[in-house]
Amino acid sequence: MKQMIDSDDSDGESGMGNLNRFIVRPPGHSGKAKKGHLCFDASFETGNLGRVDLVNEYEYDLYIRPDTCSPRFRFWFNFTVDNVKQDQRVIFNIVNINKGRNLFNGQMTPLVKSTTRSKWQRIPKEYVFYHKSFSHHGHYVLSFSFGFDKEDEVFQFAMAPPYSYSRLQTFLSVLESKASHLKENFKRETIANTLQNRKVDQLTVGAANIIGGSKKIRTVAVMARVHPGESPTSFVCQGLLEILVSSNALATILRENVVFRIFPMLNPDGVFVGNYRSNISGLDLNRSWNMATPFSHPTIHAILEMLKSLDNSENEQLDFVIDIHAHSSLNGCFIYGNTYEDVYRYERHILFPKLLSASAIDYAKENTMFNADTLKNGTARRYLCCALSSKVNSYTLEVSFHGYKLKESDFIIPYTEESYKRCGLSLMKAFLEYYHCIGVIPIQPVKEIPTKREK
Repeated sequence: MKQMIDSDDSDGESGMGNLNRFIVRPPGHSGKAKKGHLCFDASFETGNLGRVDLVNEYEYDLYIRPDTCSPRFRFWFNFTVDNVKQDQRVIFNIVNINKGRNLFNGQMTPLVKSTTRSKWQRIPKEYVFYHKSFSHHGHYVLSFSFGFDKEDEVFQFAMAPPYSYSRLQTFLSVLESKASHLKENFKRETIANTLQNRKVDQLTVGAANIIGGSKKIRTVAVMARVHPGESPTSFVCQGLLEILVSSNALATILRENVVFRIFPMLNPDGVFVGNYRSNISGLDLNRSWNMATPFSHPTIHAILEMLKSLDNSENEQLDFVIDIHAHSSLNGCFIYGNTYEDVYRYERHILFPKLLSASAIDYAKENTMFNADTLKNGTARRYLCCALSSKVNSYTLEVSFHGYKLKESDFIIPYTEESYKRCGLSLMKAFLEYYHCIGVIPIQPVKEIPTKREK
């Protein structure tokens, strides 16, 4: 069950500063660890746990390892516990979360799985408490009690379902095989290498046969995982790619008319070492689009140059740039867009969120926002709406770390890996409706239902 395998082209530095098979012994105990002396480990890809203190026989204070070179980011955690005793009960306090306002204030709880139960489950809310602790200098503390019911199991705890760089590489290799029937309409290539020499993949799907024709081919760019701790975005992107290369009628008609350029992981280094928000050198890449350089920000710089090239292309018309993120304090999926003085551009800009709202059962209209916030000038959404031409719609798609409400209901349904993937399908439906609305893809007339006589 342990995820301790480095990717094939890694440098073996996963888990820098993370605990490595750290056994917590009671005071005065030495020698071989006994059952019940918990062993904590986060020295694997996407792992994060920097320190454990024993408070008493049953209680442990856990410290998230801050992002590399950026100590203020502390939210993502992912670690394993083993060497447990049958029916041993413990209290874990995660004591150094840097975000006071987040979904743990509401109904969100940590995830857990174990060796023989490989499906992630939320710890029941009655065992989880998020509170200000005076014994921890007034910091917010996430406390949860847990009972280890099987002695020989390895238990894994995480803030959200992890999605590693290695997992992405495996998925893309499988996807290439599945997409072999698309021939020249599917292409996988490396657009850039990271500071630690991991590759950033670009997937190009659809409409290759009509590039260079009399009309410009419509193009959509989708990016994910610029913030490494936002693992739900990888599931959304995987769902989008799976439907896009399938024989589904929706995918087929989109591929015939639109080129999709997908960048599924913009920050592989940060993902690999278990950072929450930064790359390996401590930079928040989604505050750096307006200052990107080949040396400090090679991944987003390469994508920015490619997007500018597409925007100026004689063969392609770039319609969308969608940057997918996970939200730590709001539920549902929703769009952040821009505001414009040009009324016609703004009216065109608000069309796609309306269409997505109609196609996605988890869409949260109340969280949708359009602004020109100068504090966000370094984000992809804000910078690209200025750096690219007025034809391009630049959005952030947010999806909650926790769950969503069905329309006309206040009950929150926790997201799963599968329901995150469904967000990718919702995106595809909204793209089809958009291109129907603007006349790029004709609406197929519905054949009349024959009468009984005609039958």
